[in-house]
Amino acid sequence: MSEFAPETALREFLGTRRARLTPEQTGLPAHPGAPRSPGLRREEVAQLAGLSVDCYVRLEAGRGAGVSPSVLRAVARALQLSDTERDQLLALVEGVRQRPHATVEQQARLGLVRALDTIGDVPALLLGHRLDVLATNRLARALYLDFDARPAEEWNMARYMFLSEAARELCVDWAETAREIVGMLRLYAGRHPHDPKLDQLVSDLSADDRDFRGWWADPEVYLPRYGVKRYRHPLAGDLTLGFEAFTPLGDADQTLGLYTVEPGSPSEKALLLLAG
Repeated sequence: MSEFAPETALREFLGTRRARLTPEQTGLPAHPGAPRSPGLRREEVAQLAGLSVDCYVRLEAGRGAGVSPSVLRAVARALQLSDTERDQLLALVEGVRQRPHATVEQQARLGLVRALDTIGDVPALLLGHRLDVLATNRLARALYLDFDARPAEEWNMARYMFLSEAARELCVDWAETAREIVGMLRLYAGRHPHDPKLDQLVSDLSADDRDFRGWWADPEVYLPRYGVKRYRHPLAGDLTLGFEAFTPLGDADQTLGLYTVEPGSPSEKALLLLAG
């Protein structure tokens, strides 16, 4: 099983973020002379963050249980982390501090289910922290082929994206979308490092799909906000849909995804065909 170890994840996360920067990018002077390995050195990160070298070395080694949030934010600034990456750093350090505990199973609130059912013109769906599909409206089920035919325990967007041939044919930019799925799982794994069902999901996908296995080894994270997706549907043809992602109040680990469509466009006509 591919268990998500917080200490290892923290070490890999900081190491890869350090490796992508050069001293010149951070305002540090270049040091002419002997060739150096790519990226910042640990002592340079410590200097930029205003820490002792020993403090940063212990943090990157996965021994960051006693590090304060203000210190972590200083490290985030030194490494030029995005807001999503900064939050992931805080979550990974919190995961090191936590003891394993039971993960609460997520359910869609009845009000959210009813809200999705009232949306009839565009696809809409609710995802949980493992990318479990908690609720969908009728158009989402029509868009994502063969979901209805899959057992309930397989209603998971990551399983669908990597293990369904229909998904690869449906998503025009499959590789980009699939990598975002991996980044979302990485993000949620940082918040829930002791979730055996998440470990099992990662283990299954790593065993069954080479693309997932390679991308999971890269600790990139992705938080959906908004964008555009292209689909090639066997019944409706080509669709270009916008999407907006929301976090419902009351459960920070759920994502409500709403699609949008340009009025009068061929994609709107295609959705009307799917709506039947």
